[in-house]
Amino acid sequence: MPDGSLHAPINRAPAMTAWLDSQDLRGVLRRNEPMARHCSWRAGGAAELFFEPADREDLLAFLRAVPADMPLMFVGLGSNLLVRDGGLAGAVVLTARALGGIRQEGDCFVVEAGVPCAKLARQVALSGHAGAEWFVGIPGTVGGALAMNAGAFGGETWETVTQVETVDRRGTTYLRDPKAWQVGYRSVQGPQEEWFLACTFRFPPGATPEGALAEGRDMLARRNESQPTGVASCGSVFRNPPGDHAGRLIEAAGLKGAREGGCHVSLKHANFIINDREASAADIERLILRVQAEVLARFGVRLVPEVRIEGRATVNGTGAPA
Repeated sequence: MPDGSLHAPINRAPAMTAWLDSQDLRGVLRRNEPMARHCSWRAGGAAELFFEPADREDLLAFLRAVPADMPLMFVGLGSNLLVRDGGLAGAVVLTARALGGIRQEGDCFVVEAGVPCAKLARQVALSGHAGAEWFVGIPGTVGGALAMNAGAFGGETWETVTQVETVDRRGTTYLRDPKAWQVGYRSVQGPQEEWFLACTFRFPPGATPEGALAEGRDMLARRNESQPTGVASCGSVFRNPPGDHAGRLIEAAGLKGAREGGCHVSLKHANFIINDREASAADIERLILRVQAEVLARFGVRLVPEVRIEGRATVNGTGAPA
């Protein structure tokens, strides 16, 4: 077990005591960890068990020890996640500390799942390779980008992926061809009960570091001009429907500035919901549902959330899937 002087105390449930005491884990392990600390919306309930592994081997040791019936969730920067106020059953694994490596192999970059997308964009640019500039504006990690096929400025995550490394809940790792996943617009389906550890991207050479960095800065400036920054949000809430934009539909429905409790639809970009008054997760989910209902009633279009909504609602929460 980790030393109590280095880690917050764990209020252990009896069923977990034996296996926790038998492990030599080096990362941060806590019970009832508020997920508002780890999600960019700064709202939501607690994780029953929370683990931030020290490195890859520590992560694999944890997975080999976790009871087979315990739910697992991997979280990067929490930029695309809403945890309901009743919290999460099972274990949350935070990846950024343990899976933060990038190495270059010729025109390929082997990137671990916890690497922030902006860091990937910068490192590829500095190497004199092109094609990763658009990653600079993605607020999450590479693992999250793989999970949802994140994209911007015409680029999408899986377009340049040549190999994927995953891990299952037993701690067994796999190297897989990208064809093992069905990838669409903000949609990825693949092997069940496996999580991303790393992937290999191929980016063409020929760019100058100065030119690639300048291109990334220009893209980031354009995003910052049209989207709210420096506020508690999840980025874009809804996918763009075919041939249209979610933000346009929300604005046309008169919903800019619409409020539920401590959150509101951004006045700068209608596809953003801002937590500006200590919103609960229930406030945010009610606003998501309200936006969906009004856009559907006005235009006959059902907006599909990009954000993941997970966990248990409280008695007064909505609890309804968005």
